Amino acid sequence: MYSDKNVVIGVTGGIAAYKAADIVSRLRKLCINVNVIMTKSAQEFVQPLTFQAISQNYVVTDMFEEPKTWDVEHISIAQKADVFLIAPATANVIGKIAGGIADDMLTTTVMATKAPVLIAPAMNTNMYENPIVQKNIEALKCMGYHFVEPTSGRLACGDFGKGKMAEPEVIVSELLKLLSPNKDLQGKNVLVTAGPTREAIDPVRFITNHSSGKMGYAIAERAAARGAEVMLVSGPTNLPTPIGVKRLDVNTTNEMYNMVIEHSDKADIIIKSAAVADYRPETVAENKIKKGDVDIAISLTRNPDILKKLGEIKKDGQVLVGFAAETQDIIENAKSKVERKNLDFIVANDLTKDGAGFKGDTNIVTIIDSTGDVQHYEKMDKKDLADIILDKAKSIYIKE
Repeated sequence: MYSDKNVVIGVTGGIAAYKAADIVSRLRKLCINVNVIMTKSAQEFVQPLTFQAISQNYVVTDMFEEPKTWDVEHISIAQKADVFLIAPATANVIGKIAGGIADDMLTTTVMATKAPVLIAPAMNTNMYENPIVQKNIEALKCMGYHFVEPTSGRLACGDFGKGKMAEPEVIVSELLKLLSPNKDLQGKNVLVTAGPTREAIDPVRFITNHSSGKMGYAIAERAAARGAEVMLVSGPTNLPTPIGVKRLDVNTTNEMYNMVIEHSDKADIIIKSAAVADYRPETVAENKIKKGDVDIAISLTRNPDILKKLGEIKKDGQVLVGFAAETQDIIENAKSKVERKNLDFIVANDLTKDGAGFKGDTNIVTIIDSTGDVQHYEKMDKKDLADIILDKAKSIYIKE
């Protein structure tokens, strides 16, 4: 989703420089290209090789080093940036930028960029609260520079107070907001379910399915990036919580039912992509069932139908989206589900097709809405599909 984006990160001389490596790593995992510029002081805390290995790009450290290309380097880097981040930003570099001083590669490149600049200050509390530093920060804000406020806590010098650089996940979250200017879901509340559920047989065994949760997490991530307030109700997965998303963890279908119904009234758009267990064992053994010489049978009872209940209590203007993972009669089964469960549309996929369904990063789907319109989509990345689903949900919400 961000493979065409470029971020330039300026690292200055503070103990928080080691956190910048985490920021670079997080951005690379999102397929964002990262170029790092280090001041001379920054190299006293972290070696350029660290950033080179993580970013997979050479690190610029000196205005007068032998150029790697025939471009005027500070201009070419400035031009390629979609966002320019300075983390950590010392009082010194903030003062230089505010005063228009460009005496090293970092400050020169900042002066040459037209990209949004995000600054994450990190310094001693007394320095941060110094009126001169505060005046410089306010001046930069008035000129359109963006800031991630430092937090309070124990500082490297031993003092307690405000001045710690914000955590990497917070900085990345703010950076992604600048990187994705399309905020068409701003002010909307989106509720997403994802992953499988687990139904216990005994203390060590359970019934579940192959759902990885990747589709639901992709929807939650893209909705947040587009400005929505997102609540993700997730069954057990190994996936990290998307940036800017509030995640609520559940295990069983009953737990997911209760959590979703509790929060459904606040949602403008509900997208139920979780693959929940339709049945659970009628009784759960208190102790591990031991293997014997005869077969055993487990009696199953039905779980509540979360999507059907949502359709029954659906409020005016609310958009309800379901998923259907099928192995036969895909269109017929999906159409029936739209009607029976009062859905605005359903996303159906054929689990027998290569590149569709569980575990993978791609999907092949057919979207069927309540008017009977059928749209087929060939294999694509789940994040791209997430935007298609959100686009359709948004269009219905606006229409209603």
